[in-house]
Amino acid sequence: MSRTYVIPDLHGRRDLLDRALAEIETHRGGENATLIVLGDYVDKGPDSRRVIARLRAGVAPGLRLAMLKGNHDALMVAALRGDVAIANWMTKGGDTALASYGGDIADVPVHDIDWLDGRPLWHMDAHRIYVHAGVDPALPLVQQDPVLLMTKRYADDDASGHDAGEGARHVVHGHDRHADGPLLKQGRSNLDTYAWKTGRLVIGVFDDALPGGPVELIEITAPPPDRTATP
Repeated sequence: MSRTYVIPDLHGRRDLLDRALAEIETHRGGENATLIVLGDYVDKGPDSRRVIARLRAGVAPGLRLAMLKGNHDALMVAALRGDVAIANWMTKGGDTALASYGGDIADVPVHDIDWLDGRPLWHMDAHRIYVHAGVDPALPLVQQDPVLLMTKRYADDDASGHDAGEGARHVVHGHDRHADGPLLKQGRSNLDTYAWKTGRLVIGVFDDALPGGPVELIEITAPPPDRTATP
């Protein structure tokens, strides 16, 4: 069985990322697979810098990797490039991201900023669309608003997927936290379990040959961070 593993919002939790990668390696047992990370690598949690460093370093052979952009990643880029006020970023968890670099904006490497900015907004396979926050179900992907892809919030009872003349696909996303999640619907799977705060990260495992939601969930746990930030 060919599998796709999906890791949702990490928000500076390098400890959860390390455990997730180790669990995925064990689970796939040497078989080729795909790993998709849904974005929001930075802010709120304690170790944004090292999350980026770990993902930039790549993964084990046989694991294809797609790393998407989240709204917090876009905000960090915009703040550090002067497109939005630094204070705006700080109030949304950027204080902990900057602290992970030593607290000085000048110490954030340009290559980290460029890497965040270069993340794609979505990934698609035969049965699913993977995106940070969600999609407009009626528009083709090439016509989607980039901001909506990173910021959409579905109503909890919204079970819509995506079918805009490109074939019906299940939508896999994060962004909208549910500490008791994941929230699994007919047309979409929201994997965000507020992991940076709760210490509970859920990886979705999808069978590439089958449509719909995950065939399995892998739960990773670690102690909550010592330092809290803006929710």
